[in-house]
Order: sequence, then C-alpha cells, then structure tokens
Amino acid sequence: MTSHDIQAVVHADVLAAADRLGTWPVRTPLLNSPALDAVCGGRVWLKPENLQLTGSFKFRGAMNRLLAIPPEGRRGGVVAYSSGNHAQGVARAAKLLGMPALIVMPSDAPRLKVERTRADGAEVVFYDRLTEARETIAAGHAEARGALIVPPFADPLIIAGQGTAGLEAVQDLAAKGETADLALTCCGGGGLSGGFAAGSQLPLVVVEPQGYDDVCQSLAAGHIIPVHNPGPTRCDALQTLCMAEITFATLVHHGATGVAVSEAEVARAVAFAFRELKLVVEPGGAVTLAALLAGRVDVRGKTVIATLSGGNIDAAVLVDCLTEAGAF
Repeated sequence: MTSHDIQAVVHADVLAAADRLGTWPVRTPLLNSPALDAVCGGRVWLKPENLQLTGSFKFRGAMNRLLAIPPEGRRGGVVAYSSGNHAQGVARAAKLLGMPALIVMPSDAPRLKVERTRADGAEVVFYDRLTEARETIAAGHAEARGALIVPPFADPLIIAGQGTAGLEAVQDLAAKGETADLALTCCGGGGLSGGFAAGSQLPLVVVEPQGYDDVCQSLAAGHIIPVHNPGPTRCDALQTLCMAEITFATLVHHGATGVAVSEAEVARAVAFAFRELKLVVEPGGAVTLAALLAGRVDVRGKTVIATLSGGNIDAAVLVDCLTEAGAF
C-alpha cells in the first residue's frame, strides 16, 4: 500500500473529532505580539498549545482516540510510545477515562516529561532509541495486556483530534473579523501539521529542526524520505526519523510545504517567547516562532496563524536557551 492508496484526513474528520471531544481540551487563545509583527513584517496570531492540558497539543489527539474506543473495549487499556508529549497526553486521557496506560519512552527523554507521565498514573518502560525499536516493544506489551496501541501520529483519529487546534484558530480569528493567509505548524511526524491543515483549510508550512527535516524533504521530493543519525537536538519532541504514510498523504492532499530551522534559531525563539510573549515554550514547540524570527518564511503583509505546540521544557534547557540567545 502506498500513500496514494491511503485516505487523507479532511475537514469533515476534524469536525467529527471536535464533536467527540466537546469541552475536554482547553480552547487555547489566539495571541498577537506587536514585537513579533514588527520583526517579521506581517500580522501573526499565535496558537499557544503550551497552555493545553498536559502542556501540549497532544492531549487533543490522544483523547479523541481513546473516546472512540467503546466502553466495553477499554478494559485492557492502552499502550503508547513517545519521547514525552504524546506520553503525557495519552496518560492524562487514560486517567480521565479510567483506563490503564503503559508508555514506552526513550531512556534520554526529558525528566520533566517522564515525571508528569508517571504522575498521571501511567507505567513507563524505557528503551534505547539508538538500538531498540519502540514499536516492537510496545506491540509486545499490548499483546500481553490485551491493550490498544495508540501511536503518536500514524492514526486518522489522532490526526483529526490534533486538527481541532486549527479549527479553533480559524473560528476564533473569524470572530475577530480577520482571516489568515497561511498557517505554520511545528512538525515531528506530521500529526499536528496534517490535522491543522485539514482543520484550518489554510495553506500550510511545516517547520522542523535541521537534521530532522524528513517531512520537508519528503514533501519536496514527492515521496517519503527518512533521515538517518541526525545527532542531538534540543527539539526532543520533533526527533522523528520518518513520517507515516497517512501523515504524508494528508499533507500532500492539503498542499503543504516545509522549512527547517537551526538550533541557534530555536534557542532565540525560546528566549523571545520568554522575554517578549511571557510564555514558556519548549524548543520543539518554538520552531514556528524560530522560522518567523529568522525570516525562513516570508510573511510580509500577510496574516499568519502559527502554533506554539508545547511548553514541557526542563529548567536547565530553558536556561541554556536564554543564555545562548543573550537573554541574560
């Protein structure tokens, strides 16, 4: 089966997710910063999903997926794999629905994300991201428990749930009497990006960290291209080596394009969010802001919606970003 055979997530799927989710997620606000507008020459509306339950957009997709499980099928619980934000989203959703959860996390996952996943009652199993396959480990635990696997992005219900952020954004912008010309989304596996494109129905630019720009390369080439051994990055939430067929199909369907940003640009964005926006944003959640500040996307004279996808950052990483960006 190829991406051409896979049905893309579309606007109707996001509308159904919004109905299913109801008021479970926080309806995060749209924020405008005159300082940011002055730098990039456009009008930017930020969608701060760092203010979402569990500190990232991931709760939306996780909750949508779990709510779709019939009550009689919830006894075995769920198994997920994640570097942290999806882990927290699944753990919280499972807790709210009274389901057991086990999360397979990399041994180098940020301590904050591990602690918060456990705080919501999930069991955590570690793996080595360089030598072990998290999908294989998760499958083994799911079979033993009779549990459902909840992947981080390769699921239409996950993508549609994430898309409710885009749906909200255009609705709330319309309530202000404005419309947007395009949207920028932080991108790892493409779940938020595909969902946001479907939900907002706007031209979309995905933003990834350099080295982990498999989605950018894949969209440009017209077929999925994985990346290999990119090295360390502050953007732990976006350390995806290869996107899924369904996220590729969805992004292609909606005509998305992509850009990549450097580690230095990401540090500057984290510092800008802290200093100018009064927001704590993790590196992976700040790549859209990095792209805007660095001029990677020309938004002069345009109205733009940009996601800040998460705020789960260890204190040491925040200090490091502020120091590197000269904020101290």
